[in-house]
Amino acid sequence: MFGLIDCNNFYASCERVFNPALNGKPVVVLSNNDGCVIARSNESKALGIKMGTPYYQIKQEVERHGIAVFSSNYVLYGDMSSRVMSIVAECVPEIEVYSIDESFINFEGIEDIAGLGQMVVKRVCKGTGIPVSLGIAPTKTLAKVANKFAKKYEAYQRVCIIDSEEKRIKALQLTEIGDVWGIGRRHAKRLMSQGVTTAYDFTQLSQAWVRKNMTVVGERIWKELRGISCIDMESAPPPRKQICTSRSFGKMIVDYDNLSEAVATHAATCASKLRQQGAYAASLMVFILTNRFREDLPQYHKSIIVKCPTATCDSLEIVKHALMGLKQIYMDGYSYKKAGVVITEITSCAQMQLFDDVDRDKRERLMTAMDRINGKYTGALKLAAQGSGKEWQLKRDMLSQRFSTNLNEIMIVRCK
Repeated sequence: MFGLIDCNNFYASCERVFNPALNGKPVVVLSNNDGCVIARSNESKALGIKMGTPYYQIKQEVERHGIAVFSSNYVLYGDMSSRVMSIVAECVPEIEVYSIDESFINFEGIEDIAGLGQMVVKRVCKGTGIPVSLGIAPTKTLAKVANKFAKKYEAYQRVCIIDSEEKRIKALQLTEIGDVWGIGRRHAKRLMSQGVTTAYDFTQLSQAWVRKNMTVVGERIWKELRGISCIDMESAPPPRKQICTSRSFGKMIVDYDNLSEAVATHAATCASKLRQQGAYAASLMVFILTNRFREDLPQYHKSIIVKCPTATCDSLEIVKHALMGLKQIYMDGYSYKKAGVVITEITSCAQMQLFDDVDRDKRERLMTAMDRINGKYTGALKLAAQGSGKEWQLKRDMLSQRFSTNLNEIMIVRCK
């Protein structure tokens, strides 16, 4: 049996943990640069606030209903996610972290699955203040289905188990085809044109038709919904084939110096991620672009691939190569809205070149020390080329404090 544990309205719930006055009140969290709604409390959903709605379009509703609005605080959310996952890992035999707010659980060998499930849900809520829901079923895809019912119906007490054929059929009949894990918008539209509106309808199609029209991936989903497990646990995430770091600027950038600071910062972040993965970059891509929504301004977008002479995960080298690429594609006279760095070719080893003049051992020790310090004190060390970031940093006018990771922003309780 597999379980899927999911944090309810995760970003909004994180904000509520450190501000209990928000309990029972509508809360929304915005995307980068305070652009669109990316998280909502149940109260905000009840008011009709839709995911992806631009913030400027709901300002009247915010004022009318007293909706609490927050900028994305990824440092806080990441730390709270780690706390949730560590508690879950202590309680169960095996866990696969699927996303920042979801993880799969392997219940193999557990006799009292329902009892353990209830214990995990209560322990996470008590230990972190984050409400979670748990779906349990014979396959991962069915566990996803069960999780939706655990969230939707209070009678389940946040734990829904599909452990019989009758429950499986009923759950699939109540699940829209577009809500099935792995069924994208294009396939959902095609299936509905065939009269398939629910997950149960999908399972009644022939296996041959599914394989022909939806390839092996669709056939695997079809089997999973029929109770045949095809997706195993992955205790360790697979190595990334590409690493991308990019971000829109809080305001448009018109000069090279600020643009180079942003590219250097993105490149350094990519290098750090490479070291975490134990991998090396053989090539990277740098891209810059203007704001395509500003039709009143001249438009420009350009990218370039830069080959690394020696595959590396050294921040100094990767930043150097990224800035070399930027110099070749930068054009004066444009207002830039976004820049990014993509590690396009990742390798598991670094082949030394004959005329390589870098002291690799010394650099490796330097990067190790840098990662250790930044792991303990977030952002304490960075390269001079990264600058201060004041001109291009994200717009986050409604940012909450980093209560759990920064001593200068720790919660203060005044007792009278």
